[in-house]
Amino acid sequence: MSTDEEPTVTVKAAAAAAGSPPTGECRFWVTFISSFVMDNHLNRHTYGFIQSRLVPFYLHLGSACAFFNLTIYAVYHPSDTLDDREAFQIFIFFVSVSVAAVNAQWFGQMTSEIMADMHLVEQACGLGQDIGLSSNREAYAKLCDTDAKYRRLSGRLRLYRLLSSLCNLCCVGCNGYSLCYMAENLRRL
Repeated sequence: MSTDEEPTVTVKAAAAAAGSPPTGECRFWVTFISSFVMDNHLNRHTYGFIQSRLVPFYLHLGSACAFFNLTIYAVYHPSDTLDDREAFQIFIFFVSVSVAAVNAQWFGQMTSEIMADMHLVEQACGLGQDIGLSSNREAYAKLCDTDAKYRRLSGRLRLYRLLSSLCNLCCVGCNGYSLCYMAENLRRL
């Protein structure tokens, strides 16, 4: 049901609200502030437990917001009247939805599961109650050298965190482009 009508103020506000959480305070808070604060003030296992509960909500919020943005934009931009920039904007929204969904459903889930398995191995060795990794880095390196299962889990965790971070950066780029496109097309503030 696409329309050629100008979107109402309510629809415009909904589009702006859907774009704000994944690009605004939510993304920067979770990515840059809360992670560092918790890492420096909580023991490793408490930090991992909290992250395993918060990050899925954060990832699903980003996915839902990207989907709402795509839907609202597609409804108000009929495919038969799209110019190249509007078609690219829909593509950007689609990429953001896809990447956010993969991150929420796969990488975030796998990271939490691997971290839980690592915590079990660490607890068996008397580790995990120290504040942050840097306070006892040698013990974790020794555990990685001596325990093949822990080494495998550690490698997989690094891989999934890297892939999740790349997805996060891709979404930041897509949302940033979308916000610039939206700002470029504002008639006035």
